Amino acid sequence: MNKEKVQRILDVFDQMYPDAKCELVHQNELELLIAVMLSAQTTDASVNKLTAHLFQKYRCVEDYANAPLSQLEEDLRTIGLYRNKAKNVKAMAQKLMSDFNGQVPCNHEALQTLPGVGRKTANVVISEGFKVPAIAVDTHVERISKRLGLALKKDSVLTVEKKLQKAVPKERWIKTHHQMIFFGRYHCKAMNPQCQDCPLIDMCKEPKRKKYLEKTKD
Repeated sequence: MNKEKVQRILDVFDQMYPDAKCELVHQNELELLIAVMLSAQTTDASVNKLTAHLFQKYRCVEDYANAPLSQLEEDLRTIGLYRNKAKNVKAMAQKLMSDFNGQVPCNHEALQTLPGVGRKTANVVISEGFKVPAIAVDTHVERISKRLGLALKKDSVLTVEKKLQKAVPKERWIKTHHQMIFFGRYHCKAMNPQCQDCPLIDMCKEPKRKKYLEKTKD
């Protein structure tokens, strides 16, 4: 995609979501890491509702590391995949204590050595927690990238990330990541996207969306 089209997309994002930011409530890097881990296949709203109590009960990494697994499972019961998430949170905390002096590392590779932490989670933590430029490709970012032609439908998540890094100026990576999430979460939804009000509908690569554009021209 040429620079003019990319700039048009970025300009629209700036107009629609100038104040886009992480919607997971957190006070420090540990809380951010745990919130992101809990957000897999779960809405941010559900995670925030749970962590409002969780972060009051568990104040430090030692609390998570020493908590009985059965208790952690009970504390996370209201969100999906809670058993696996409880296991990963406890193991992650134990590894932070044994390998990182109890501190969340500001390093992409180090973060990915933690149980339950993949590339997307690591990117969110280093960008949101440490303000190191990165683009985390979640389901919204992947969908928007492919619909707008920033990536191909066949592209893997890693390929989408690399293409976005190349297309978007580095100083905008964090901002654009949040804007793409907002655009995908509130406008260009997976189901029932707001095509009738989309300022980028003419750039959409989905055939059924193009048909919608043709109908509006009739």
